[in-house]
Amino acid sequence: MAEHIPGTPQLLRAINDKAALRALLEHGPLTRPELGDLIGLSKPTASQLLTRLREAGLVVLHGRRGGNLGRTAEEYAINPRAAFVCGLDITPNRIQTVVADLAGGIAGEYRLPAPSRAGAKASEEICNAVVGACSAAGIISTELSRIVVGVQGAVDPVTGRLHYSRHLPGWHFTDLVGGVESKLGTRIEIENDVNLAALAEAAHGAAQGYENFVVLWVGTGIGMALVLDGRLHRGAGGGAGEVGYLPVPGAPTARETGRFANHGLQALAGPSAVRTVMRSHGFRGVNAAAAVQAAASKAGEPAAQDALRDVAIRVATGVAAVTSVLDPELVVLSGDVLLAGGEPLRELIEHEVHRMTIPRPPLRLSVIEGNPVLTGAVEHGLELTREELFGSTVPP
Repeated sequence: MAEHIPGTPQLLRAINDKAALRALLEHGPLTRPELGDLIGLSKPTASQLLTRLREAGLVVLHGRRGGNLGRTAEEYAINPRAAFVCGLDITPNRIQTVVADLAGGIAGEYRLPAPSRAGAKASEEICNAVVGACSAAGIISTELSRIVVGVQGAVDPVTGRLHYSRHLPGWHFTDLVGGVESKLGTRIEIENDVNLAALAEAAHGAAQGYENFVVLWVGTGIGMALVLDGRLHRGAGGGAGEVGYLPVPGAPTARETGRFANHGLQALAGPSAVRTVMRSHGFRGVNAAAAVQAAASKAGEPAAQDALRDVAIRVATGVAAVTSVLDPELVVLSGDVLLAGGEPLRELIEHEVHRMTIPRPPLRLSVIEGNPVLTGAVEHGLELTREELFGSTVPP
Protein backbone atom coordinates (compact mmCIF):
# COMPACT_ATOMS: atom_id res chain seq x y z
CA MET A 1 0.00 0.00 0.00
CA ALA A 2 1.32 3.48 -0.90
CA GLU A 3 2.63 5.64 1.91
CA HIS A 4 0.20 8.36 2.91
CA ILE A 5 1.38 11.97 2.92
CA PRO A 6 -0.20 14.11 5.67
CA GLY A 7 -2.82 16.53 4.37
CA THR A 8 -3.27 14.93 0.94
CA PRO A 9 -6.76 14.23 -0.45
CA GLN A 10 -5.88 10.54 -0.31
CA LEU A 11 -5.28 10.69 3.44
CA LEU A 12 -8.45 12.70 4.06
CA ARG A 13 -10.51 10.18 2.08
CA ALA A 14 -8.99 7.32 4.06
CA ILE A 15 -9.79 9.07 7.36
CA ASN A 16 -13.39 9.69 6.26
CA ASP A 17 -13.76 6.11 5.04
CA LYS A 18 -12.59 4.68 8.35
CA ALA A 19 -14.86 7.04 10.29
CA ALA A 20 -17.84 6.04 8.14
CA LEU A 21 -17.19 2.32 8.52
CA ARG A 22 -16.79 2.66 12.28
CA ALA A 23 -20.06 4.63 12.43
CA LEU A 24 -21.88 1.90 10.51
CA LEU A 25 -20.48 -0.72 12.88
CA GLU A 26 -21.55 1.25 15.94
CA HIS A 27 -24.97 2.50 14.80
CA GLY A 28 -26.09 -0.11 12.27
CA PRO A 29 -27.72 0.76 8.93
CA LEU A 30 -27.72 4.49 8.18
CA THR A 31 -29.00 6.71 5.42
CA ARG A 32 -26.63 8.97 3.52
CA PRO A 33 -27.73 12.12 5.42
CA GLU A 34 -27.46 10.33 8.78
CA LEU A 35 -23.95 9.12 7.98
CA GLY A 36 -22.92 12.55 6.77
CA ASP A 37 -24.24 14.20 9.92
CA LEU A 38 -22.47 11.71 12.17
CA ILE A 39 -19.02 12.23 10.70
CA GLY A 40 -19.44 15.81 9.49
CA LEU A 41 -19.57 15.44 5.70
CA SER A 42 -21.51 17.32 3.06
CA LYS A 43 -24.07 15.44 0.96
CA PRO A 44 -21.84 15.27 -2.15
CA THR A 45 -18.87 14.05 -0.11
CA ALA A 46 -21.00 11.45 1.69
CA SER A 47 -22.32 10.21 -1.65
CA GLN A 48 -18.80 9.87 -3.06
CA LEU A 49 -17.69 8.06 0.09
CA LEU A 50 -20.54 5.54 -0.05
CA THR A 51 -19.89 4.90 -3.74
CA ARG A 52 -16.22 4.26 -2.96
CA LEU A 53 -17.02 1.90 -0.09
CA ARG A 54 -19.57 -0.02 -2.15
CA GLU A 55 -17.05 -0.45 -4.95
CA ALA A 56 -14.54 -1.73 -2.40
CA GLY A 57 -17.11 -4.31 -1.25
CA LEU A 58 -17.19 -3.04 2.32
CA VAL A 59 -20.66 -1.47 2.27
CA VAL A 60 -23.94 -2.74 0.82
CA LEU A 61 -27.36 -1.27 0.23
CA HIS A 62 -29.36 -2.54 3.19
CA GLY A 63 -32.84 -1.40 2.21
CA ARG A 64 -35.08 1.63 2.04
CA ARG A 65 -36.69 3.63 4.79
CA GLY A 66 -39.92 5.59 4.45
CA GLY A 67 -39.74 9.35 4.88
CA ASN A 68 -41.90 12.45 4.69
CA LEU A 69 -44.37 12.91 1.82
CA GLY A 70 -43.89 9.34 0.71
CA ARG A 71 -40.18 9.73 0.03
CA THR A 72 -37.84 6.88 0.77
CA ALA A 73 -34.18 6.97 1.74
CA GLU A 74 -31.61 4.28 1.00
CA GLU A 75 -29.98 2.66 4.01
CA TYR A 76 -26.39 1.44 3.93
CA ALA A 77 -24.68 -1.12 6.13
CA ILE A 78 -21.37 -2.92 6.57
CA ASN A 79 -21.09 -5.85 4.17
CA PRO A 80 -20.80 -8.73 6.65
CA ARG A 81 -19.37 -11.07 4.02
CA ALA A 82 -16.49 -8.75 3.18
CA ALA A 83 -14.29 -10.71 5.60
CA PHE A 84 -14.43 -13.60 8.07
CA VAL A 85 -12.35 -14.48 11.12
CA CYS A 86 -12.09 -17.70 13.11
CA GLY A 87 -11.67 -18.02 16.87
CA LEU A 88 -10.69 -21.18 18.76
CA ASP A 89 -10.65 -22.12 22.45
CA ILE A 90 -8.45 -25.14 23.17
CA THR A 91 -8.69 -27.04 26.46
CA PRO A 92 -7.58 -30.56 27.42
CA ASN A 93 -11.11 -31.81 26.70
CA ARG A 94 -12.19 -30.09 23.49
CA ILE A 95 -11.52 -27.56 20.76
CA GLN A 96 -14.40 -25.11 20.38
CA THR A 97 -14.44 -23.02 17.22
CA VAL A 98 -16.51 -20.19 15.74
CA VAL A 99 -16.42 -18.20 12.51
CA ALA A 100 -17.62 -14.59 12.60
CA ASP A 101 -18.33 -12.19 9.75
CA LEU A 102 -17.01 -8.63 9.47
CA ALA A 103 -20.05 -7.22 11.29
CA GLY A 104 -19.42 -9.54 14.25
CA GLY A 105 -22.22 -12.00 13.57
CA ILE A 106 -21.52 -15.68 14.30
CA ALA A 107 -21.64 -17.48 10.95
CA GLY A 108 -20.69 -20.99 12.05
CA GLU A 109 -19.65 -23.09 15.05
CA TYR A 110 -17.82 -26.39 15.44
CA ARG A 111 -16.65 -28.55 18.33
CA LEU A 112 -13.93 -31.17 18.20
CA PRO A 113 -12.74 -33.48 20.99
CA ALA A 114 -9.14 -32.61 21.80
CA PRO A 115 -6.65 -35.49 21.62
CA SER A 116 -4.93 -36.47 24.84
CA ARG A 117 -1.56 -36.19 23.14
CA ALA A 118 -1.55 -34.00 20.08
CA GLY A 119 2.14 -34.27 19.27
CA ALA A 120 2.97 -33.29 15.72
CA LYS A 121 -0.75 -33.51 14.94
CA ALA A 122 -1.55 -30.38 16.92
CA SER A 123 -1.54 -28.17 13.83
CA GLU A 124 -3.64 -30.79 12.04
CA GLU A 125 -6.21 -30.76 14.84
CA ILE A 126 -6.44 -26.96 14.69
CA CYS A 127 -6.87 -27.12 10.92
CA ASN A 128 -9.65 -29.71 11.26
CA ALA A 129 -11.48 -27.51 13.75
CA VAL A 130 -11.13 -24.46 11.50
CA VAL A 131 -12.34 -26.33 8.42
CA GLY A 132 -15.31 -27.67 10.39
CA ALA A 133 -16.36 -24.20 11.53
CA CYS A 134 -15.90 -22.80 8.02
CA SER A 135 -18.09 -25.56 6.61
CA ALA A 136 -20.79 -24.68 9.15
CA ALA A 137 -20.48 -21.04 8.05
CA GLY A 138 -20.82 -21.93 4.38
CA ILE A 139 -17.34 -20.71 3.44
CA ILE A 140 -13.95 -22.25 2.75
CA SER A 141 -10.92 -21.68 4.95
CA THR A 142 -9.13 -19.55 2.34
CA GLU A 143 -11.86 -16.92 2.82
CA LEU A 144 -10.69 -16.33 6.40
CA SER A 145 -8.74 -13.15 7.05
CA ARG A 146 -7.32 -14.32 10.37
CA ILE A 147 -7.40 -17.14 12.92
CA VAL A 148 -7.00 -16.47 16.65
CA VAL A 149 -6.42 -19.41 19.00
CA GLY A 150 -6.86 -19.28 22.77
CA VAL A 151 -4.86 -21.80 24.81
CA GLN A 152 -4.33 -22.46 28.49
CA GLY A 153 -0.70 -21.43 28.36
CA ALA A 154 1.64 -18.80 26.96
CA VAL A 155 3.58 -18.63 23.72
CA ASP A 156 7.20 -17.54 24.05
CA PRO A 157 7.57 -14.65 21.56
CA VAL A 158 11.17 -15.66 20.78
CA THR A 159 11.00 -19.45 20.44
CA GLY A 160 7.32 -19.86 19.57
CA ARG A 161 7.12 -22.68 22.10
CA LEU A 162 4.04 -23.10 24.31
CA HIS A 163 4.82 -22.80 28.02
CA TYR A 164 2.78 -23.11 31.25
CA SER A 165 0.78 -25.89 29.60
CA ARG A 166 1.76 -29.24 31.04
CA HIS A 167 -1.96 -30.10 30.98
CA LEU A 168 -1.74 -30.06 27.15
CA PRO A 169 0.82 -32.82 26.54
CA GLY A 170 2.22 -32.96 23.04
CA TRP A 171 1.54 -29.32 22.24
CA HIS A 172 4.91 -27.98 23.40
CA PHE A 173 6.72 -27.75 20.11
CA THR A 174 7.89 -24.80 18.07
CA ASP A 175 6.34 -23.31 14.95
CA LEU A 176 2.74 -24.29 15.63
CA VAL A 177 1.82 -21.05 13.88
CA GLY A 178 3.85 -21.92 10.81
CA GLY A 179 2.35 -25.41 10.67
CA VAL A 180 -1.20 -24.07 10.56
CA GLU A 181 -0.45 -21.19 8.20
CA SER A 182 1.23 -23.51 5.71
CA LYS A 183 -1.81 -25.79 5.66
CA LEU A 184 -4.56 -23.16 5.55
CA GLY A 185 -2.79 -20.18 4.00
CA THR A 186 -4.29 -17.89 6.65
CA ARG A 187 -2.57 -15.81 9.31
CA ILE A 188 -2.90 -17.24 12.80
CA GLU A 189 -2.19 -15.96 16.29
CA ILE A 190 -1.85 -18.09 19.41
CA GLU A 191 -2.86 -16.23 22.57
CA ASN A 192 -3.36 -17.03 26.23
CA ASP A 193 -7.02 -17.79 26.92
CA VAL A 194 -7.39 -15.39 29.86
CA ASN A 195 -5.79 -12.61 27.80
CA LEU A 196 -8.53 -13.12 25.23
CA ALA A 197 -11.16 -13.08 27.98
CA ALA A 198 -9.74 -9.71 29.03
CA LEU A 199 -10.19 -8.37 25.50
CA ALA A 200 -13.80 -9.54 25.65
CA GLU A 201 -14.30 -7.73 28.96
CA ALA A 202 -12.81 -4.52 27.55
CA ALA A 203 -14.99 -4.59 24.45
CA HIS A 204 -18.27 -5.96 25.76
CA GLY A 205 -18.05 -6.63 29.50
CA ALA A 206 -17.32 -5.28 32.93
CA ALA A 207 -14.09 -3.53 31.90
CA GLN A 208 -15.55 -1.24 29.24
CA GLY A 209 -14.02 2.21 29.66
CA TYR A 210 -11.11 1.03 31.82
CA GLU A 211 -7.47 1.41 30.73
CA ASN A 212 -5.87 -0.45 33.65
CA PHE A 213 -7.49 -3.62 34.91
CA VAL A 214 -6.86 -7.29 35.60
CA VAL A 215 -8.98 -10.36 35.01
CA LEU A 216 -8.66 -13.22 37.50
CA TRP A 217 -9.85 -16.55 36.12
CA VAL A 218 -10.49 -19.61 38.28
CA GLY A 219 -11.93 -22.52 36.34
CA THR A 220 -10.15 -25.77 35.54
CA GLY A 221 -7.02 -23.78 36.33
CA ILE A 222 -6.12 -20.34 37.61
CA GLY A 223 -4.73 -17.45 35.60
CA MET A 224 -4.77 -13.69 35.21
CA ALA A 225 -4.68 -11.17 32.38
CA LEU A 226 -3.08 -7.76 32.84
CA VAL A 227 -4.22 -4.75 30.82
CA LEU A 228 -2.01 -1.71 31.39
CA ASP A 229 -2.65 1.61 29.66
CA GLY A 230 -5.17 -0.10 27.40
CA ARG A 231 -2.78 -2.82 26.18
CA LEU A 232 -2.31 -6.44 27.13
CA HIS A 233 0.88 -6.97 29.11
CA ARG A 234 2.38 -10.34 28.17
CA GLY A 235 5.84 -10.12 29.70
CA ALA A 236 9.26 -10.89 28.20
CA GLY A 237 8.51 -14.58 27.78
CA GLY A 238 4.74 -14.40 27.39
CA GLY A 239 4.10 -15.57 30.94
CA ALA A 240 2.84 -12.39 32.60
CA GLY A 241 -0.30 -13.19 34.57
CA GLU A 242 0.52 -16.83 35.29
CA VAL A 243 -0.47 -16.26 38.91
CA GLY A 244 -1.02 -19.94 39.56
CA TYR A 245 2.72 -20.04 40.25
CA LEU A 246 2.68 -16.91 42.42
CA PRO A 247 4.31 -17.57 45.82
CA VAL A 248 1.77 -16.75 48.52
CA PRO A 249 1.56 -17.27 52.29
CA GLY A 250 0.03 -20.59 53.24
CA ALA A 251 1.13 -22.47 50.12
CA PRO A 252 4.32 -24.39 49.27
CA THR A 253 6.71 -22.75 46.82
CA ALA A 254 8.61 -24.20 43.87
CA ARG A 255 11.59 -24.54 46.19
CA GLU A 256 9.78 -27.22 48.17
CA THR A 257 7.82 -28.94 45.41
CA GLY A 258 9.76 -28.40 42.20
CA ARG A 259 8.98 -25.92 39.41
CA PHE A 260 5.94 -27.63 37.95
CA ALA A 261 4.45 -29.39 40.96
CA ASN A 262 1.36 -28.01 42.69
CA HIS A 263 2.53 -24.90 44.52
CA GLY A 264 1.85 -21.20 44.95
CA LEU A 265 -1.58 -19.71 44.45
CA GLN A 266 -2.66 -22.78 42.47
CA ALA A 267 -2.18 -24.91 45.59
CA LEU A 268 -3.98 -22.37 47.76
CA ALA A 269 -6.90 -21.26 45.56
CA GLY A 270 -6.93 -23.45 42.46
CA PRO A 271 -9.97 -25.63 41.70
CA SER A 272 -8.63 -28.70 43.54
CA ALA A 273 -7.94 -26.65 46.64
CA VAL A 274 -11.34 -24.97 46.45
CA ARG A 275 -13.11 -28.29 46.14
CA THR A 276 -11.25 -29.62 49.18
CA VAL A 277 -12.17 -26.54 51.20
CA MET A 278 -15.82 -26.79 50.23
CA ARG A 279 -15.92 -30.46 51.12
CA SER A 280 -14.46 -29.69 54.56
CA HIS A 281 -17.43 -27.38 55.13
CA GLY A 282 -19.94 -29.99 53.96
CA PHE A 283 -20.54 -28.72 50.41
CA ARG A 284 -19.95 -31.22 47.64
CA GLY A 285 -20.28 -31.28 43.89
CA VAL A 286 -18.96 -32.99 40.76
CA ASN A 287 -16.33 -30.25 40.58
CA ALA A 288 -15.22 -27.12 42.42
CA ALA A 289 -17.72 -24.88 40.63
CA ALA A 290 -20.65 -27.10 41.59
CA ALA A 291 -19.55 -27.17 45.24
CA VAL A 292 -19.17 -23.38 45.32
CA GLN A 293 -22.58 -22.95 43.72
CA ALA A 294 -24.10 -25.21 46.37
CA ALA A 295 -22.74 -22.94 49.08
CA ALA A 296 -23.69 -19.72 47.25
CA SER A 297 -27.28 -20.93 47.00
CA LYS A 298 -27.37 -20.98 50.81
CA ALA A 299 -25.28 -17.86 51.36
CA GLY A 300 -27.54 -16.69 54.18
CA GLU A 301 -26.67 -19.70 56.32
CA PRO A 302 -23.63 -19.60 58.66
CA ALA A 303 -22.05 -22.79 57.25
CA ALA A 304 -22.21 -21.46 53.70
CA GLN A 305 -20.83 -18.10 54.76
CA ASP A 306 -17.90 -19.79 56.47
CA ALA A 307 -17.18 -21.90 53.39
CA LEU A 308 -17.32 -18.96 50.99
CA ARG A 309 -15.23 -16.79 53.29
CA ASP A 310 -12.56 -19.48 53.46
CA VAL A 311 -12.37 -19.52 49.65
CA ALA A 312 -12.51 -15.72 49.48
CA ILE A 313 -9.50 -15.31 51.78
CA ARG A 314 -7.48 -17.70 49.62
CA VAL A 315 -8.40 -15.96 46.38
CA ALA A 316 -7.91 -12.52 47.91
CA THR A 317 -4.37 -13.42 48.95
CA GLY A 318 -3.40 -13.72 45.29
CA VAL A 319 -5.40 -10.69 44.17
CA ALA A 320 -3.89 -8.54 46.92
CA ALA A 321 -0.36 -9.36 45.81
CA VAL A 322 -1.16 -8.20 42.28
CA THR A 323 -3.09 -5.07 43.24
CA SER A 324 -0.30 -4.00 45.60
CA VAL A 325 2.13 -3.96 42.66
CA LEU A 326 -0.08 -2.82 39.76
CA ASP A 327 -2.72 -0.65 41.49
CA PRO A 328 -5.36 -1.43 38.83
CA GLU A 329 -8.59 0.50 38.37
CA LEU A 330 -10.63 -2.70 38.36
CA VAL A 331 -10.44 -6.43 39.04
CA VAL A 332 -12.77 -8.64 37.00
CA LEU A 333 -13.58 -12.10 38.36
CA SER A 334 -14.23 -14.81 35.79
CA GLY A 335 -14.05 -18.56 35.28
CA ASP A 336 -16.54 -21.23 36.34
CA VAL A 337 -15.49 -21.36 39.99
CA LEU A 338 -15.68 -17.63 40.71
CA LEU A 339 -18.85 -17.11 38.68
CA ALA A 340 -20.49 -20.01 40.51
CA GLY A 341 -20.04 -18.07 43.75
CA GLY A 342 -21.89 -15.11 42.28
CA GLU A 343 -22.38 -11.91 44.22
CA PRO A 344 -21.95 -13.50 47.69
CA LEU A 345 -18.44 -14.71 46.87
CA ARG A 346 -17.53 -11.50 45.01
CA GLU A 347 -18.45 -9.36 48.02
CA LEU A 348 -16.35 -11.52 50.34
CA ILE A 349 -13.31 -11.47 48.02
CA GLU A 350 -13.54 -7.70 47.63
CA HIS A 351 -13.85 -7.25 51.39
CA GLU A 352 -10.77 -9.39 52.03
CA VAL A 353 -8.70 -7.70 49.31
CA HIS A 354 -9.51 -4.28 50.74
CA ARG A 355 -8.46 -5.48 54.19
CA MET A 356 -5.08 -6.66 52.85
CA THR A 357 -3.94 -3.80 50.63
CA ILE A 358 -3.80 -0.02 50.43
CA PRO A 359 -5.11 0.09 46.82
CA ARG A 360 -8.81 -0.71 46.90
CA PRO A 361 -9.98 -1.36 43.35
CA PRO A 362 -13.58 -2.49 42.86
CA LEU A 363 -14.09 -6.17 42.06
CA ARG A 364 -16.73 -7.05 39.47
CA LEU A 365 -18.06 -10.32 38.10
CA SER A 366 -17.72 -10.96 34.39
CA VAL A 367 -20.90 -10.22 32.46
CA ILE A 368 -19.82 -11.85 29.19
CA GLU A 369 -22.43 -14.32 28.01
CA GLY A 370 -21.26 -17.59 26.51
CA ASN A 371 -17.57 -18.38 26.13
CA PRO A 372 -15.45 -15.28 26.91
CA VAL A 373 -12.34 -16.83 25.36
CA LEU A 374 -14.09 -17.25 22.02
CA THR A 375 -15.64 -13.80 22.34
CA GLY A 376 -12.18 -12.32 22.88
CA ALA A 377 -10.63 -14.35 20.06
CA VAL A 378 -13.26 -13.11 17.62
CA GLU A 379 -12.99 -9.54 18.91
CA HIS A 380 -9.21 -9.56 18.50
CA GLY A 381 -9.37 -11.05 15.02
CA LEU A 382 -12.07 -8.63 13.90
CA GLU A 383 -10.28 -5.58 15.26
CA LEU A 384 -7.09 -6.46 13.38
CA THR A 385 -9.00 -7.31 10.21
CA ARG A 386 -11.10 -4.15 10.30
CA GLU A 387 -8.03 -1.99 10.84
CA GLU A 388 -6.46 -3.46 7.73
CA LEU A 389 -9.58 -3.36 5.56
CA PHE A 390 -10.77 0.06 6.67
CA GLY A 391 -7.43 1.56 5.78
CA SER A 392 -7.30 0.04 2.32
CA THR A 393 -10.29 1.66 0.61
CA VAL A 394 -8.24 4.22 -1.30
CA PRO A 395 -6.19 2.75 -4.18
CA PRO A 396 -2.46 3.55 -4.05
